[in-house]
Amino acid sequence: MVVHGHATTLPMTLDQLSTHSQAVRRGVQRAMIVGDLPFGSYEDSIESAIRSAVRLTKEGSVDAIKLEGASETRLQAVQSIVAAGIPVMGHIGLTPQAVNVIGGFKPQGRTATAAFALVEDAIGLERAGCFAIVIECVPEVVARAITAAVGIPTIGIGAGPYTSGQILVYHDVLGLTEHPHHAAVAPRFCKQYATLGLQVKSALERFRQEVECETFPRNQYCPYTMSEDELNEFTDRLCDGGFERVVTSLRSRK
Repeated sequence: MVVHGHATTLPMTLDQLSTHSQAVRRGVQRAMIVGDLPFGSYEDSIESAIRSAVRLTKEGSVDAIKLEGASETRLQAVQSIVAAGIPVMGHIGLTPQAVNVIGGFKPQGRTATAAFALVEDAIGLERAGCFAIVIECVPEVVARAITAAVGIPTIGIGAGPYTSGQILVYHDVLGLTEHPHHAAVAPRFCKQYATLGLQVKSALERFRQEVECETFPRNQYCPYTMSEDELNEFTDRLCDGGFERVVTSLRSRK
């Protein structure tokens, strides 16, 4: 959504996620990389879930995969992927790939019934073999209850302070994006620690202005030269080749 400009995460493909993961791998020294299985790559069968997880692990060079939801078929997929030798991170609460089913990007677990169901989902994911669970957009008391109910780490995003760790999209953290699209999809729970997007916009505007005014590039940024002998030979060859007009132009700009 922040890189490709989509309104949801649904259009992303396994090929795209693999490419992104490969780029991340090239920049990592010690961090664990978790690749998110995209919508449509694991829902239809246990076999497709394993196949997609294996592919993202092999081609994307991830250390683990993440998938959303805790339905019975999802728990079976988790068990099977773990049995295939790939660690799995779960994801409950607001699950972006189910945005059309839940009626948009809305907080979850705001009733006692829904909150208790999330606790049960978390326990089910732990029993199925998940090594950690993302909890997104729930009241902090719900995330706190889930964290206390399971023995694996919980990673919160818009879920309050009572989780084992926190996530924010770094475009939001750094204030990288100034496009109106981003403002429309940025969640309320995001805290902006910098406004790099404004600096980027300002820098690009200055670049354009200096190019239009012909103040860039000038001497400092034109470091490549020819010796006087080579330059004379070059202009002689231009003249011999019938490019006297070009030579005149070069001399007029000295």
